[in-house]
Amino acid sequence: MMQMLFINYPSWIHPEIFPGVPVLGLIRWYGLMYIFAFSTAFLVLKTLLKEGALDTPQEKATEDDVFGFIATGIVFLLVGARVFSTLVYNQYDPSNPNAVNYWTHPWLIFWPFDRSGRFTGLAGMSYHGGFIGGLLGMIFWCRRHKKPVMKWIDAMCTAIPLGYTFGRMGNFLNGELYGRITTAPWGMVFPHAERFSASIQWVRDFAARCGMEVAERGLVNLPRHPSQLYEAFFEGIVLFGIIWLLHKKKPFDGFSGGLYTIGYGIVRFFIEYFREPDADIGYRITATQDAPLYLNTSLLNISTGQILCFLMILGGAGVLVTCYLLDKKKKLH
Repeated sequence: MMQMLFINYPSWIHPEIFPGVPVLGLIRWYGLMYIFAFSTAFLVLKTLLKEGALDTPQEKATEDDVFGFIATGIVFLLVGARVFSTLVYNQYDPSNPNAVNYWTHPWLIFWPFDRSGRFTGLAGMSYHGGFIGGLLGMIFWCRRHKKPVMKWIDAMCTAIPLGYTFGRMGNFLNGELYGRITTAPWGMVFPHAERFSASIQWVRDFAARCGMEVAERGLVNLPRHPSQLYEAFFEGIVLFGIIWLLHKKKPFDGFSGGLYTIGYGIVRFFIEYFREPDADIGYRITATQDAPLYLNTSLLNISTGQILCFLMILGGAGVLVTCYLLDKKKKLH
């Protein structure tokens, strides 16, 4: 008997918290993870408030300020995440009867039902769209309430990573955004992943290396990197730990914001090599023609997420340089 060198996705995990139960069956883990994420970010902001990190010589910040700030940021974040997901990542497939062309039907972006009337919720959120939307929301709130923009953005960027961990856990519970196939012993068989024909020799060889018994015919679901958990750990817990350790020692306002933007961009850029790109988009830049999405055949095969992360790295570096020069100029005067 062959030794299993992979993990089966737990059969008891379903996207719905109460599957099969009327009304309650509409409640999904992914939505609950958003609540956990925002609550965690709020608790971190309250801790920073108690430390005086949001105070200025002229005014002391209040809990109402924190609530208004994060509430505004959340609204803008959700709008940005949804708009970006539907207009950038969603590829219209006219052969799919439930597919929607959001460029010609933008009023359906926030419509939670498909064409058949089935409730789907707002399926599809983009991190980078949420980042842009949330940033605009924070700037809007700070300008309206005459608060120092970079000081408050620093606080939010300290709070975001720990909350972000729950977002990626939601993706894992949904069984989505999984990684490429792997022979690593922690590789996981996700139920909705692409299957491969057992009649292909490389598929049988790959399965044998994983200790997976397959028939000569039929389709095989090969183990994949649990890239959602990689992201939850490195982009969430690890990045939060780094920023939290440095937040009291930041040399100027804008430091934590720039550090988060660069840090997230770098970590996500490399994790993208383990995560399978969206099948309907594929690579934006390829080193070889017809490069398979389920395998990392070249570091020069670049996904949409990697391009956006590279822009984040450049933007974060620009923030650090600009804020450093402004702080230096301020101290000279």
